[in-house]
Amino acid sequence: MFLKKETKIYVAGHRGMVGSAVWRALENAGYENLIGYTSRELDLRNQAAVEAFFISEQPEVVIDAAAKVGGILANDTYPYAFLMENMQIQNNLIDAAHRHDVQKFIFLGSSCIYPKNAPQPLKEEYLLTASLEPTNEWYAIAKISGVKACEAIRKEFNKDFVSLMPTNLYGPNDNFDLMSSHVLPAMIRKFHEAKDNHHAPVTLWGSGSPMREFLHVDDLAQAVIFAVQNKLPENLYNVGTGSDITIKDLAKMIQTVTNHKGIIVWDDSKPDGTPRKWMDVSKMNNLGWKATIDLEEGIKQTYDWYVQQLS
Repeated sequence: MFLKKETKIYVAGHRGMVGSAVWRALENAGYENLIGYTSRELDLRNQAAVEAFFISEQPEVVIDAAAKVGGILANDTYPYAFLMENMQIQNNLIDAAHRHDVQKFIFLGSSCIYPKNAPQPLKEEYLLTASLEPTNEWYAIAKISGVKACEAIRKEFNKDFVSLMPTNLYGPNDNFDLMSSHVLPAMIRKFHEAKDNHHAPVTLWGSGSPMREFLHVDDLAQAVIFAVQNKLPENLYNVGTGSDITIKDLAKMIQTVTNHKGIIVWDDSKPDGTPRKWMDVSKMNNLGWKATIDLEEGIKQTYDWYVQQLS
């Protein structure tokens, strides 16, 4: 399906890391009729407010990058909020988009939808084949229900609703709060602050042996553009780089980028988490989309952005 540059595109969650990257990518691709509302302007948990928005704005394409997100601690502490608020947000958007005959709906989720001990690399067909990681199953169950809602609409009404599941994301507008951030931005902050503190030692959790895959958020945004500009034949696609790195090697890379000269201390009394989370991205690659941003280059860009925010 060819979209005109004046097609009205609504990006839900346009201020977050993912939504802001998608917005930039759409603007760079020449789309000139973008809609974005802050959570204060439009509470996506409120069904009546979402309905009123669809009546007044009549978007033709909806990209759902809105979610309640957080790390393990937040997920484990507030299970009801992570389950219910995410379901409210996505259900209101998916249902309104369906009833108002939106041309295309792109639902963004996370690799945490897959079973905790699924074979590696993670394939789309492993969804719902075994139990989830207990610490974030509330968020995962909400996202799975969104994937299934989009799949049901495709099956019953033959509409172009598609779900993209990215691996671990990083980039501009990431969360660098040490209490709630993910591993890569947390390391950037720790190494930067240690460098400023006379190259003090940096203590990191676990053994450093687990392997993780990291995708620059601008690469995910290009995958969204690809899904906007093409009618994808299936309902669910993994989005990643197809390669991973040990946490120990990631730490060395970030240490080099930040120019920290101190030592790294691995606290192996702390948990490692899942040994490996690596996604099979062959379905998207075979259609013509591939990640292009090198990890070290992406970390340099992200570190530069982080330092600029401090000044």
